[in-house]
Amino acid sequence: MLCAIAMSEKRDWDKSYKHGDTPWDSGLPSSELVKALDSGIVAPCRALDLGCGTGTNAIYLTQKGFDVTAVDLSDVAIEIANEKAAALGIKVDFIKTTLPDLNIKGGPFDFVFDRGCFHAIDNDQRIRYAEMLKHLTRKNSIFLLLCGNANEPREDGPPTVTESEIRETFSGLFDFIWLRDFRFDTLATTPGPLGYSCLIKHI
Repeated sequence: MLCAIAMSEKRDWDKSYKHGDTPWDSGLPSSELVKALDSGIVAPCRALDLGCGTGTNAIYLTQKGFDVTAVDLSDVAIEIANEKAAALGIKVDFIKTTLPDLNIKGGPFDFVFDRGCFHAIDNDQRIRYAEMLKHLTRKNSIFLLLCGNANEPREDGPPTVTESEIRETFSGLFDFIWLRDFRFDTLATTPGPLGYSCLIKHI
């Protein structure tokens, strides 16, 4: 899902969700998130989904036993997410906000997931984003970041960042467990955009 960024004028997110102009929303939980849970690195705990969109990953985490708070900028996305959760009879705390936001309720969080938020934030907001993450988590909390990879920019892909930009933003606040290439899930038959899968731990 995409980020609840303060620079919302770059795109009318409500319009995108209302008209289904959401190529990032496959309707399936992220394969990288599924791998992280299957690996045992992340176990059920209090979790935060940043830029939750229509709630697919937040709902998946809840179904796996996590206590989930999920945030997004779009009223339409939050409405759809609440409808999906209600239809399944599960409880997710969906909240509308802009990021960075140090006052998201429900923390501290032991696991934070970001599929497509960090790479949409302006460069001068990245340190504030990292500070937000540090503030909302605690020692040994895990953060899984999925973002566009500058080694393969695509017109039909997400914004991109470099490995050095990721390391510069989070080093000193978090320990890196892995930083590796992956491809975003899509409904297309062709391979999805190249991304970075980054797993870090609060120190």
